[in-house]
Amino acid sequence: MGWHYSKSIKLGPFRIHLTRHGVGHSFGNRNVHVTTTPDGRRHVSVRLPGGFHLGKTFGGRRRHH
Repeated sequence: MGWHYSKSIKLGPFRIHLTRHGVGHSFGNRNVHVTTTPDGRRHVSVRLPGGFHLGKTFGGRRRHH
């Protein structure tokens, strides 16, 4: 069985995410949100009127050699 750790610290519109994989961060409001993961990927999400939600991830996982 694996273990999991997650802690989130809010600093105004920014949020720092601490996990066992590293440190990530995010910022934004309810309609537009940008997240950077510990492995370098970026995810942008947009909420539109009528319940629509669009999301796009940029960058792939880094390969460890």
